[in-house]
Amino acid sequence: MAETATLSTKFQISIPKAIRAAQHWEAGLTFAFIPKGTGVLLVPVPTREALRGLAKGANAESYRDRKDRH
Repeated sequence: MAETATLSTKFQISIPKAIRAAQHWEAGLTFAFIPKGTGVLLVPVPTREALRGLAKGANAESYRDRKDRH
């Protein structure tokens, strides 16, 4: 069964412990709210450190920019 949470009078929601533990989410993590149909997708925003080296080894040879588009 899915975990549930209730919106408080201060418009806050506590993420259930089982979800936090499964996702390894810690206090202070920043989230993005992405509208998706009639719901919302909750996605943690990666830190700069987590993104470091992400494009390492990428080949820019065949890269196209806006000037190449027709």
